Amino acid sequence: MAYEITRLRCICCILALVSLSSSSLFLHWSYFSDVSVQENSQDSISLLAFPSAWNNLDFPSLQPPARFLRIALFVKKWPEEHQAGGLERHASTLHLRLARRGHEVHVFTSSPGSGNSTLKVRNLYFHLSKPTSAGYLDQAMVWSQFRAINLSRHFDVVHTESVALMHTRSRDVSNLVVSWHGIAYESIHSDIIQENLRSPNESQSLILTQRVAKVVEEVKFFPRYAHHVATSDHAGDILRRVYMLPEERVHVILNGVDEDVFKPMASDVERFKSKYAVCGLKNSSLILGLAGRLVKDKGHPLIFKALRQIFEEDSSFREGVVVLVAGDGPWGDRYRSFGDCVRVLGPLDQAELARFYNTIDIFVNPTLRAQGLDHTLLEAMLVGKPVMATRLASIAGSVIVGEVGYMFSPSVEALKKALYRVWQDGRASLKLKGQLARRRALRLFTATKMAAAYERLFLCIDEQHQGAAATDYCTYKCD
Repeated sequence: MAYEITRLRCICCILALVSLSSSSLFLHWSYFSDVSVQENSQDSISLLAFPSAWNNLDFPSLQPPARFLRIALFVKKWPEEHQAGGLERHASTLHLRLARRGHEVHVFTSSPGSGNSTLKVRNLYFHLSKPTSAGYLDQAMVWSQFRAINLSRHFDVVHTESVALMHTRSRDVSNLVVSWHGIAYESIHSDIIQENLRSPNESQSLILTQRVAKVVEEVKFFPRYAHHVATSDHAGDILRRVYMLPEERVHVILNGVDEDVFKPMASDVERFKSKYAVCGLKNSSLILGLAGRLVKDKGHPLIFKALRQIFEEDSSFREGVVVLVAGDGPWGDRYRSFGDCVRVLGPLDQAELARFYNTIDIFVNPTLRAQGLDHTLLEAMLVGKPVMATRLASIAGSVIVGEVGYMFSPSVEALKKALYRVWQDGRASLKLKGQLARRRALRLFTATKMAAAYERLFLCIDEQHQGAAATDYCTYKCD
């Protein structure tokens, strides 16, 4: 008799029933939350062969880890304490969590760039070096630092954020994990979008030809990294199919953000409105939010044109909608030209950004960059807000699934249509979508969930590196 199963049992049953083809990478857990299946399941699965995001699995996060690891992290720079965004923020969020769980983390990064409070975190040690003229890590210097420390006591796992540790150094490190927040193949979609949006008086770019050469280059050197973490389901699929990496060396762990910072805080909304002089808004006004760098590749020319046309076409929309813009960049002054219906708040630290999300009714991300998972979408969802974003593969495949928000093709007309739909749906519908968004984010996109998945991967890799007979850390029990 068919019966409804728990999350863990569901995952294992799905693996027994579904072919592990590339198309199965896009069979998301959310689609199976109410699935009923026959009693045909596996007792355990091999984690290194798991085709979907590890965030779908439940790993211990409350009790202390089974053993403490010594981890080496290579990252281009360490963010200031309250700076938001970027792969550096991913490194900070992840490894602060791991250090607080008792693991010993050594960060090889450039100086300056580390806040004093961060430097004093227990179990977190910084090894700073002067960056190159181009702003990258000095590979000879960081490798020398790493080898000196590794000789005295071996690191259990080595982790590099993207190419912070170059492949010329990584190829002989068998216990190394690289996290990719964007790859050249994904960028081709962005290049096509940019070319399609090019005005007639702009000359055609040669970037597409150059990008194909970059993909070929990456396909050649990516195998020099022992293990790869893709931060979206789509990127994991590309690494397996196009970059032809062995499946057991590609693992999908979705980005996570700090759920202790990004959470519903209704009591802070009025204070935020007062601080940023938006307290005069009508109670009926629908508030749209934008955040991040106000630059071209983040899609600001696109949404600027869409808003300008809608404001000219529809007086009720113009009078009933307010746009709050958190961030700075060249498009800030253009937004200010709209007058009171668009308020530019400037850059916000993480605490203020959380209050910003709480104040808006929906978060809009018009990005034209088809790479990785933008933290802003995850932050807004954790706060309990619906999201709207460009229909890019990683976002469509891992983030905006079901009724948590809206997607649009990267054109002015498609974006206008999506904005009109939000306006017509109204605040009650947006509130319901926001509740669904928070539920999904709590299940997949928290820092706790991300850190637990990385911890288990690191334990598994260390076990393999030591040649242990047992493979407990590399096996997931579906009980």
